[in-house]
Amino acid sequence: MSVIDNLRDKVYNSRAFVQKHQRFLPLISFFAGFIWDSLTITRIDEVSDNLIIGLYLVLLAGLIILTLKSEQNRLENSILLKYSHWFPSGIQFFLGGLFSAYVVFYFKSASFTKTSIFLGLLILLLIGNEFLKNKLTNTYLLISLYFLAAFSFFIFFIPVITGYMNIFTFIAGSLAGLLPPFLILYYLYRLNMISSKRTYQRHLALVGGIFIIMIIFHSLNWIPPVPLAIKDVGIYHHASKNDSTNTYILKHEKPKWYQFFKNDDSVFHYQENDTVFCFASVFAPTRLTKKIAHKWQYYSETRNEWIVTDRTVYHLTGGRDGGYRGFTFKKNVEMGEWRVDIVTTEDQILGRINFEIVPRKKVILELETIVK
Repeated sequence: MSVIDNLRDKVYNSRAFVQKHQRFLPLISFFAGFIWDSLTITRIDEVSDNLIIGLYLVLLAGLIILTLKSEQNRLENSILLKYSHWFPSGIQFFLGGLFSAYVVFYFKSASFTKTSIFLGLLILLLIGNEFLKNKLTNTYLLISLYFLAAFSFFIFFIPVITGYMNIFTFIAGSLAGLLPPFLILYYLYRLNMISSKRTYQRHLALVGGIFIIMIIFHSLNWIPPVPLAIKDVGIYHHASKNDSTNTYILKHEKPKWYQFFKNDDSVFHYQENDTVFCFASVFAPTRLTKKIAHKWQYYSETRNEWIVTDRTVYHLTGGRDGGYRGFTFKKNVEMGEWRVDIVTTEDQILGRINFEIVPRKKVILELETIVK
């Protein structure tokens, strides 16, 4: 059998395999992309991880162009043409890999507040991607998904490489995410693969419209404050730092025999002159410095709203796997429902802990010590 015949048989067999198992391919692509991501993606500031994501974006752009060329019978390379039926699956794989990585990263930065909205969008895109194969030749859809993939990457990549996180790095990341889809559209337009100038403008308007929506999301604090991520937060009767060992000494009420998972004071038994401590650990990439704040609030039943009582600001420095640790405290508190929001200076919520302050009946509490 000649090399040509052997190649022809392989192509025929691959097409037969695809047709036979087509209904399973979305599920296979989903798990393949997610498992591959789980094995390769570790830290948001890891050089190798960001190179992998950047490579995904480059390969995805190439596959989008090849897919659209194939649809318009513009593929001149015979080898690429023979394997063109695999292009949509390749697009699914890379989209799945990108969005699964973003879900991991953004989940760490999202609190169960309005920042979960953008995380929910990423999860929907991750799941929806697995059922889009028959629509992955639609230019509008491809460019929209590609912009969201590029945008989600650059808004955390710019702070990682610059060591700063503010409105200017967000704008820089947003514009960087806008550039690749615009270049793809311009390339397609120059090759006359977009039917008319009006259609080209519609594509640009679509991407621009999604861009504006993302800016609105950010202004409403609906986008998690990546690359920062809350690692640990708790309420305690005591908190102090041991400078010699660089550890924090935390004390909470000793749990009862049935409180297996109690490791802080979510129900704080309080008496006059007690101090309530909030300890938090926030991950930040290496070299990144940022001001964050603990925003103490209590719930006013008469006003039916949360009232801010204190806002304590401190600097964090990135690089530690377990996060940058710190605590704030408050005296002379009222009984009732409380919460502490860990926020950026732009009021983006990194994390939130709710707790209740109730009167203490015991004169002396038995406390348990933990070291972090």
